[in-house]
Amino acid sequence: MIGTVLGYLLLVSVPSIVMAFMLFVHWFVCHRHLSSSILRIFQEKPMFLIPRGEPRGGGEEIMFLSADRSILRGVYFRTHLPRRGVVLFGLEYGSGRWSFLPYCEELIASGFDVFTFEPRNQGDSASIPGYEPLQWLTRYEVEDTHAAIDYLRHRHDADASGIGYFGISKGASAGLSAASLDPWVRCVVTDGAFGTVSTMTPYMRKWISLYSDRHVIQNLLPGWFLSSIAHVCMARIERMRNVEFVHVEDTLHHLRCPLLMIHGSGDTYIRTTMAQQLFRRCRGPKEFWLVESARHNQSLHVAGDEYHRRVSQFFKLHLPLEPDAVVRFNSVAVNAVPTEAELEIA
Repeated sequence: MIGTVLGYLLLVSVPSIVMAFMLFVHWFVCHRHLSSSILRIFQEKPMFLIPRGEPRGGGEEIMFLSADRSILRGVYFRTHLPRRGVVLFGLEYGSGRWSFLPYCEELIASGFDVFTFEPRNQGDSASIPGYEPLQWLTRYEVEDTHAAIDYLRHRHDADASGIGYFGISKGASAGLSAASLDPWVRCVVTDGAFGTVSTMTPYMRKWISLYSDRHVIQNLLPGWFLSSIAHVCMARIERMRNVEFVHVEDTLHHLRCPLLMIHGSGDTYIRTTMAQQLFRRCRGPKEFWLVESARHNQSLHVAGDEYHRRVSQFFKLHLPLEPDAVVRFNSVAVNAVPTEAELEIA
């Protein structure tokens, strides 16, 4: 009888002790490092050159509205060949709309129309007060991507079959999130896509090791534990900056369209394992192409012609080939085209 009671107490006490220890460590990390280190590092901007691009003739300058009626600016390039399909291009963090050309010139030459845009508070698009974009994806970029999709859906020459999406880095992540919720996006190509929690959690271990010499405890902390601290950190920054971060990881199980995910093996910002973690969450037909030695957003410069060939072949395979598959609309969506008064304000 006594042995049974002791066994029961042991069975109950061990998990309780472990839970109490984990709660203490959680409190200690948040109290000791959250404000002084993790919050600051999370908000630091990456140190790399952001492409702006140079305007070029042949494109149609576009203005359309976001969900909150902010005016967004983009450019639409038509192919000179019978049109195979339409591709929406998502820009990387901070870049200008004309920076899409090196990625998409081959697509345009291969028979695709290409449209790209600058999300709010980026480039020449409208800026909303109090919002300073970081490299992390927020609902603003996802809403603006949906607005761009709606613009293409309601053009007079819209392709009734849908569009393809091609995005770089933050623009890739925004496209994954939008495509997961909109079946009109028929296929997706990403380069350097990344999630929020899945990117931040591995860095948490690195950041903590920089500010703490308790290496034994650090090595014992499981990934889910660090992930919980990351969520606390993001919630704190959301309140500080009045934003809502989007967790791409949580939406990818809805993605059913074909996906080509490109990533550089030399990417020191988004490690290959981080990209592969996103890739595993996608449920539809998919392919992962690891470009040897390419750093973040440098796969095009490393792979060159092979990069263009693979992207072009992917869209040729998964977008409709009928050049006359267009639909005319009698009315335009309320958030697709700005009014004259709104354009005058812009």
